[in-house]
Amino acid sequence: MSITQRPAPSIPGSVNRLVTYVHVADVEVSLTFYALLGFVPQNVMKDVRGRVFWALSQSDKAEIMFARADGPIDSEQQAVLLYMYSADVAALRRHLLASGLHDGGHYHGARGSGGGRRVVFEIARRDYMPGGEMRVHDPDAYCILIGQLE
Repeated sequence: MSITQRPAPSIPGSVNRLVTYVHVADVEVSLTFYALLGFVPQNVMKDVRGRVFWALSQSDKAEIMFARADGPIDSEQQAVLLYMYSADVAALRRHLLASGLHDGGHYHGARGSGGGRRVVFEIARRDYMPGGEMRVHDPDAYCILIGQLE
């Protein structure tokens, strides 16, 4: 039995939900960007000056939390890789380009290729993702990989 076929463990109090938590330079800018991927803010917290410092955003089956970072964002030190799935990666790519993201062309493996922020790369076909996957860089230049659901 492979790891993907194992039944869920019956551990009392076991984890049954995971939400990615990302520190970003500007929570409102991130909410706007991730709305392009289908995420809708569900809970937004503001400081006394009215600036958003934390938010939870959800799509149909995914969640992501954002918090305003205390210091500069170094996307080269990205400790968590964001991997998402789409039912139509090609249509999502067209939507992102029409919404103002830059076309990074073919991804060549360099972190900075394509200009860094708000870039979407061509769809690549991989052995593990024959339907294709694409790289998208968010406003903080974090890399998001989006794979085609089969």
